[in-house]
Amino acid sequence: MKKTVVLYPGLGVGHLVPMVEVAKLFLKHGLAVTMAFVEPQVKSTDFSAAVARARASNPSVAFHVLPTPTPPPPADANTDGAPRHHVVKVIQSLAAMNAPLRDFLRSLPSVHALVLDMFCVDALDVAAELKLPVYYSFASGAGDLAIFLNLPSKFASNTAKVKELGDSIVTFPGVPPFKASELPSEVIGDGEAFMYLLRMFERMTEANGILINSLESLEKPAVTALNDGLCVTGRATPPVYCIGPLVSGGGDKEHDCLRWLDAQPDQSVVFLSFGSLGTFSSKQLEEIALGLDKSGERFLWVVRSPRSPDQKHGDPLPEPDLDALMPEGFLERTKDRGLVVKSWAPQVDVLRHRATGAFMTHCGWNSTLEGITAGLPLLCWPLYAEQRVNKVHIVDGMKLGVEMRGYNEEVVKAEEVEEKVRWVMASEGGKALRERVTAAKDAAADALKEGGSSYLAFDQFLNDMGTSMVATVQN
Repeated sequence: MKKTVVLYPGLGVGHLVPMVEVAKLFLKHGLAVTMAFVEPQVKSTDFSAAVARARASNPSVAFHVLPTPTPPPPADANTDGAPRHHVVKVIQSLAAMNAPLRDFLRSLPSVHALVLDMFCVDALDVAAELKLPVYYSFASGAGDLAIFLNLPSKFASNTAKVKELGDSIVTFPGVPPFKASELPSEVIGDGEAFMYLLRMFERMTEANGILINSLESLEKPAVTALNDGLCVTGRATPPVYCIGPLVSGGGDKEHDCLRWLDAQPDQSVVFLSFGSLGTFSSKQLEEIALGLDKSGERFLWVVRSPRSPDQKHGDPLPEPDLDALMPEGFLERTKDRGLVVKSWAPQVDVLRHRATGAFMTHCGWNSTLEGITAGLPLLCWPLYAEQRVNKVHIVDGMKLGVEMRGYNEEVVKAEEVEEKVRWVMASEGGKALRERVTAAKDAAADALKEGGSSYLAFDQFLNDMGTSMVATVQN
């Protein structure tokens, strides 16, 4: 009988997609894979579509939706009526799934290991009860892991301290210095969310190991700091395995935007896309449009409807009304060199297209890796979560991108959009940046080949997992 691994990706497209890539890796090495996942409390068309695509393209993976528990997950508000932070709700909702997860694992003929997303922290208790080896599949990079594992010891005694630091420079092992204000907003702005996150990061050290979707050469200082135990105080750091970059192979080859790209010259188009949750105000969309118009460069831009003040994080958005959102005459003036796509585009296929020459991104880790493995320079416009520290890694650590000035202010001005688009496409600095990204692309491809660093790291992980399974049986 094949060894069976259960993967538990939690909630959100950004966590599901990389976990599916990990599933493929297990399948390649002859293990059976089952993926257990939770339907979001708020129905998400993005999530449903991502699950449908994953099912259709991975028939060898068994997908199982865990039933909603009774009683249902916690309410949106605290006892005082104040709204709960979405991170708190996610962690509490996943904790409420422990009983259905336990029942599901017990129903399987055999389970040899459980692989968790970082937000599924309370599933550690299920693994301990069932005496299963448990691992994390970390959806961000080694630099983020180095920061997150260090947060509990750095701020546990004074969680208010982070907010007080403002723009003061902070340092973490293996990561370039950066402003405290660039830490995730959940760390800076919400005391309850920060306490939940500190507990989450502290408990990560209970795992048998952590899989990182990165390659060692891309983040060498952070990987060294993790391996040397510099990020965790008072206990051992679990083994970390850089097994990436694991990037989706794409798939929607018939999308209209790809046909449009076919008609463009090589490396001539700037692609603008800001993730499954990234939205802008009407004013910001107007500034981007004006900047693209004035730049004179070719562009492909994915536009989502602005989020209204009463909409929650992750709520589905209506299809954008481009005529209402774009400046008057913009679509007509730029029709020969630009294309605006509503809501979604096949990002991996666009990035790998010969006509795409640069990528303006929100710095989500999946998008970052997709851009690097396509050999594209990154124009960094972080929006939420860990994206601001990812910007630090990309710009200051890897030196594979440049910052869009004003991203942390009310709007990024049209002049900045114009200047950066022209710079990346036509300047000597943009050419040098492209050469560095091309080298990183080649290194990423080499890491995944037989004998490469990521190939060997996953091989080591499988050996260590086998040892852990034997030890669990003996216990």
